[in-house]
Amino acid sequence: MRTVITGGAGFIGSHLCDALLAHGHEVVCIDNLLTGSVDNIAHIRDAKFAFVDYDVTNYLYIDGPVDLVLHFASPASPIDYLRWPIQTLKVGAMGTHKALGLARKKGARFLLASTSEVYGDPLIHPQPEGYWGNVNPIGLRGVYDEAKRYAEALTMAYHRYHGVDTKIVRIFNTFGPRMRRDDGRAVPNFIYQAIHGEPLTVYGDGSQTRSFGYITDLVRGLLMLADSNLNEPVNIGNPQEMTVLDMARTLIEICGSKSEIIFRELPEDDPKVRQPDITQAKAKLGWEPQVDVHDALRLTVEWFQGEGSRR
Repeated sequence: MRTVITGGAGFIGSHLCDALLAHGHEVVCIDNLLTGSVDNIAHIRDAKFAFVDYDVTNYLYIDGPVDLVLHFASPASPIDYLRWPIQTLKVGAMGTHKALGLARKKGARFLLASTSEVYGDPLIHPQPEGYWGNVNPIGLRGVYDEAKRYAEALTMAYHRYHGVDTKIVRIFNTFGPRMRRDDGRAVPNFIYQAIHGEPLTVYGDGSQTRSFGYITDLVRGLLMLADSNLNEPVNIGNPQEMTVLDMARTLIEICGSKSEIIFRELPEDDPKVRQPDITQAKAKLGWEPQVDVHDALRLTVEWFQGEGSRR
């Protein structure tokens, strides 16, 4: 198998590179390093691995056969897509178009990394794949939400019109080693602040909920979906829901920190709840999370205290 991963030097993409190489794939990793980092793939010493520094919103050409295209290129945290709104929209639209075109030309399977953000601030809880969402298209977060919603529509059009074997994964909050400490999302923010004895910043009153899953569970689900015959979107995430405030307190305890918690104004359109309905993943893929959230948090804290502290 020869696999192309766009965004392969990012947090999730780099873990996918590792997993695919371990499964014997040849891997072509494409990333323009806007939010990814060569540090995430610097450990790879495999003759079957190639890195290409390239913006996938441009014409995408890969010499030789390709069996699988995984499209993971995109800013994915609020701090990133608010900093780069145009780039986020372009990679969701033009980047998805170019990646789908590559899959069509090569006769390859295609997997789109979509997101739970397509559900917006949901009015249905938990969120099943059949829910159409509650998204503000002109809000600050709309650049990411609508980019992914468009990418899903384009992916299904290529499946229906061109017959491309496409897959769509809706990824819920995921954490683990290789997250940037300036990522802006709750887990890396809280860990970095707790390790350094800084106050943990909670937005709103902290009662908003998230469902936090570990990176190894996500990667396992992604590979299972890529090998499946499913073409409709599938939620992959941990249905164990917890409040943001509980996450902050848990990480203070795990880090053995004396940090306090401070509260700031809730950002515009920040979802009040987030929990995946994983009925489809369990029934059709045989997937469900295996790593306990507290164990996963300890592993992530250890990484931030070790290798992550040197980045």
